[in-house]
Amino acid sequence: MKFFLDSFIDRMYAYKIQPHRLTPEKYGLPFDEVNVPATDEAHLYGWWIPSTPAAPTLILLHGWGRNLARTLPYIQALSPLGYNLLAFDARNHGSSSPVQHPTVGTFSQDVLSAVEYLKSNQRDMNGIGVVGLSVGGGAAINAAGWDERIRCVVTVGAISHPVAVMKYEFRKRRVPAFFASFLLAYMRRRYGLDFDAIAPLNNLPKSTADFLIVHGEHDETVPLEQAQALLAAGSPDKTRLWIVPGKGHSDCHTHPQFWEQVGAFLQDCLPV
Repeated sequence: MKFFLDSFIDRMYAYKIQPHRLTPEKYGLPFDEVNVPATDEAHLYGWWIPSTPAAPTLILLHGWGRNLARTLPYIQALSPLGYNLLAFDARNHGSSSPVQHPTVGTFSQDVLSAVEYLKSNQRDMNGIGVVGLSVGGGAAINAAGWDERIRCVVTVGAISHPVAVMKYEFRKRRVPAFFASFLLAYMRRRYGLDFDAIAPLNNLPKSTADFLIVHGEHDETVPLEQAQALLAAGSPDKTRLWIVPGKGHSDCHTHPQFWEQVGAFLQDCLPV
């Protein structure tokens, strides 16, 4: 029974680990390859795209099953604004170290590792922001709730709670509700997961950062209601929601107003 359940869960969330094929050289941007020390003697493969020592730094994080090349459109747009940028592969993704059971929690720990890396290299002197996509957006929220050095967060298609995401996925795959509930209880016991502790919905109110929650109107991977739940959990004067008309989960950045909205928010909470 245990083997069957583990196999079923693995199949549901399986993805092929693929290293990047493109780099910031695609846009003529100089960069350094870096190794970021992570939890349990792991390492995170990353890119450091410098601006000036006096500039704030933005940490960029991809979503589930992707790698840091997913952030290249963000690197292309944000580098000219004058920010230092640190993009990295989360554990068990791209060229970073493996981890047995990746979750939004491990993604969140990796963001904290990136913050520590910036501090140890004196690259955090003028403020840190995080831009996270999908699960990476949820991780950005968690990290901001756990580390006050993160001053602003932009999420795109962020999850609100891992259980909400899994239940939605179970429904899409027509997994019976009773079996879905059993699976969630099994995962808690088998893997020692505390879903509430790693839920962005619960960690957002703990943060003093500013948040811009961006979500596609037609997102079929992470439903819009999750963005609305995040907005409701945040402080009204610190949390904004922009529902991107006509967009889904992975194409919000192609909206003609996207970079204007993101750039204005960043300049407001983390000015260069």
